[in-house]
Amino acid sequence: MKPDDIEKILEAVKENKVSVAKALEKLKHLPYENLDFARVDHHRHLRQGMPEVIYCEGKTIEQVVKIVESILDKNGDIIATRADRVIYEALKPIDKRTEYNEAGRVATILHKKKKSKAKGIVLLMTGGTSDIPVAEEAYTVLNALGSRVNTLYDVGVAGIHRLLDNRKVIQSARVIIVIAGMDGALASVVGGLSSQPVIAVPTSSGYGASFGGIAALLTMLNSCAAGVAVMNIDNGFGAACLAHKINML
Repeated sequence: MKPDDIEKILEAVKENKVSVAKALEKLKHLPYENLDFARVDHHRHLRQGMPEVIYCEGKTIEQVVKIVESILDKNGDIIATRADRVIYEALKPIDKRTEYNEAGRVATILHKKKKSKAKGIVLLMTGGTSDIPVAEEAYTVLNALGSRVNTLYDVGVAGIHRLLDNRKVIQSARVIIVIAGMDGALASVVGGLSSQPVIAVPTSSGYGASFGGIAALLTMLNSCAAGVAVMNIDNGFGAACLAHKINML
C-alpha cells in the first residue's frame, strides 16, 4: 500500500465518506499479510519508497500467483524477478497490464504512475554482450521504480576505444551501474573517468578461472578508483534499487 492510498483512506474518514470500521478493514493487513508460506510486506512501500519485490526462483507458480494477488488486492505494484516465461503466462490472465522482459527475467504489473521525482539519469553499462541479462534485470526494475535509464552495452576494456567514444554519455548520468564479468576491470576504468557514484555488479560470465564471477567480484572490491560500490554476483536488482535511491536524493 502506497502513501497516497493511506492518505485517501484517511481523507475519506475525515469527510465521513468511509466509516472507521471500513477504514480499519482496509488497513488491517498492515504491516504484513500472512499467507502461511509467505508474509507479504504491504508496509514496505511506506517504509522504503518501493514495493516488496517477488523473487521467483525457488517458489512454485501457485505461490507466486497468490503473492501477486495479495499485493494487487492492496493496490500495490508488482515487480517479480527471476521469473521464467511460465510464470509470466500465469500472471497474464490476472492483470492485462502484465509485461515481461525475457532477457532480464522480470515480470511487472504497474499502476498508472505520477511524474517521477527522480533527479537524473541512471546509466547502465556492460563489459560484454553476455552481461546484458543482468543489465536488463536492472533496467526493468529501474523503469518500474521511476528512474530514467540510458544504456551502453558491450563497452568492455578489451576494446577500450568503445568506452572512450562515449565519455559525454558517461558524464551526463547521475548514477552509473557497471556490469561486467571476466576480469571485471570495467568498473575501475569508469570510476577513474567519472565523478558520479559507480555501482559495480560482477557477473558469472567468463572462463574457468573466473570462478563463476568471483574473480570479477574480487577485482571490483579491490578497485583503486574512489567511489565504487560493489554488489553481489549477478545482482542487477540490488544495483537498480541502490541507484534509484541515490537518484531520488
